[in-house]
Amino acid sequence: MYRSEKTSPKTYSGFLMTTKSDALLLFVSLFLFISLFLYGCGNGEPESNDDRPFVVTTTNLIRDVVENVGGEDVRFVSLMGPGVDPHVYRATPRDFRRMEQSDLVLYNGLYLEGRLSEILDRLGDQSRAVTGSIPREKLIDATDFGGAYDPHVWFDAELWTYVVMDVRDALTRLLPEGEEDFFRRAEEYKKELMELHEYAKQRIQSIPEERRIMITAHDAFQYFGRAYGIEVRGLQGLSTATEFGIQDVTRMVSLIIERNIPAIFIETGVSTRAIESVLTGVRDRGYQVQLGGSLFSDSMGAPGTPEGTYAGMFRHNVETIVQALSEELQPSL
Repeated sequence: MYRSEKTSPKTYSGFLMTTKSDALLLFVSLFLFISLFLYGCGNGEPESNDDRPFVVTTTNLIRDVVENVGGEDVRFVSLMGPGVDPHVYRATPRDFRRMEQSDLVLYNGLYLEGRLSEILDRLGDQSRAVTGSIPREKLIDATDFGGAYDPHVWFDAELWTYVVMDVRDALTRLLPEGEEDFFRRAEEYKKELMELHEYAKQRIQSIPEERRIMITAHDAFQYFGRAYGIEVRGLQGLSTATEFGIQDVTRMVSLIIERNIPAIFIETGVSTRAIESVLTGVRDRGYQVQLGGSLFSDSMGAPGTPEGTYAGMFRHNVETIVQALSEELQPSL
């Protein structure tokens, strides 16, 4: 059969290509292969030649604890990455595969994971809620929430030490020979958290008392407020799935003006629509309120960034709050 020069076969690096389309297809295929290979190498997936225990966590906040306590003795991965909202998260086929392959699944509990809760309960002894050892009297009641308590316990660094001990015990049962190292790392991490706790107390107390009030989109910071002496108001409820109404916005606008609140905050992974409504309402009343910055609420920042660790995320929030609440609210000119 006759073949023109334009369509004649060409050899490139050992591959036979007949057209530019074939070359493009080959390039895309190689790119996807390399991307998937690189992704698979760094995402904590179990490998056949690695016999270390494989731990899956729901949130990256819990993953941070596993990393600090487990060290190199375990493999770990979180289902939810930066900016992911656990209240409305839906499990993917990949999540199911990871949980099936895992030796242990650690989750927050207290109904934080919302739609995942039933799935996690069905895992039985393979899963564990890391908030289980926190004394019930230290939890904040939330009868209007899906569970009986507010699940955002990580915003009290001292309370988070209970989670560290819970993870330590879970890893010890999983790998008894690592007990000494798990206990040592847990104590070191608890010490870091208590230093963080004292730092937050001092920084928040530096805000003038009359301005110690923070307004956010959803009501995730009550533990923070109780621990560090600052009033907290959320436009939505404890879950981001809760809708806000016109009356909620009106009440918040009046509060901002009456209390002379200089700034309000948006949250990573949460829609800004609620806060934008409040901003507009305040400005329509002749006042200028500022966006104080973005706070991490239900997840940490990206890996490799300062906010990609629990301590870095916590310090970011504290400094953002302190700096934003340092100026008085002024009428618009």
